[in-house]
Amino acid sequence: MTIIYEWRGEFENASVNRLHAEAFEHRFLDIEWQTQLHRHSLGWVCAREAGTLVGFVNVAWDGGVHAFILDTMVAMEQRHRGVGSGLIATAVEGARAAGCEWLHVDFEDHLTAFYFEACGFSPTKAGLIALPAREAPAA
Repeated sequence: MTIIYEWRGEFENASVNRLHAEAFEHRFLDIEWQTQLHRHSLGWVCAREAGTLVGFVNVAWDGGVHAFILDTMVAMEQRHRGVGSGLIATAVEGARAAGCEWLHVDFEDHLTAFYFEACGFSPTKAGLIALPAREAPAA
């Protein structure tokens, strides 16, 4: 298996949408990734095998020195083969080259070993507020 990693690589929305649905186990959604990422992200990483998108990660940022890992996705048949850590390593280099000093990530507990051991992140304290949608007031 030869995986090619590309910082700010070209992609089709449908390919990322298929990968997102598989990675996060939901139905296919028609998200406009091109516009969203070009408008709000520092960069992204595409992982391809034989031209097929098999991994993707979004690197958002604050416009300064902080970058944030979002939506790390690896195709089911490529998992546990180093594709995810390759995505993160490429994201680290892209953020560093852009002048960022910090790369943040949050994740579910079952991904602790991946982010801390395979990718080199350190534990930190962080906070979170859930923002569920509110019902519209009755007219």
